[in-house]
Amino acid sequence: MAHAEATSGPVPEVGTHWRQLVENWAGHSRARAATSDATSVTLEFAVPETGRVVTIRFMTTRELLVAFMTDGHVLREDQLALAAAAANAWNTEQLIPMLSVWDVRGPHPCLAGVCVLPLTSRMTPRDFDRLASDWAERARQMFTRCQEVFGL
Repeated sequence: MAHAEATSGPVPEVGTHWRQLVENWAGHSRARAATSDATSVTLEFAVPETGRVVTIRFMTTRELLVAFMTDGHVLREDQLALAAAAANAWNTEQLIPMLSVWDVRGPHPCLAGVCVLPLTSRMTPRDFDRLASDWAERARQMFTRCQEVFGL
């Protein structure tokens, strides 16, 4: 293996150092804000095309690193069917992030994207940076498309 990271020993599983990977990526990403608590790391990215902010919250389940994404736009009841159609169109064409209408019965339904990575995955910090940057860019594209094409 040619690059330096390959010679420094085995690459640990994402699950053992996910927080460090996310926080290191946040430090050199285009995030305008980053916060963390005991269970998650949350980043905010400006989306100039829409005038909104995409929030990406990284957290874990027993088996997955989950990146939950939203632009904070609350859907009105009359927008739910259109939002479901937008999610279906996105998932058929792109799939990543998976888009859904979230919290449909709650007080603040919204469009939400989700990306996941098994905690047993092994990747270098550089590889994680590329993956997380790709997820953030796709989230920007997804929410921009939802606003521009579907008015959501």
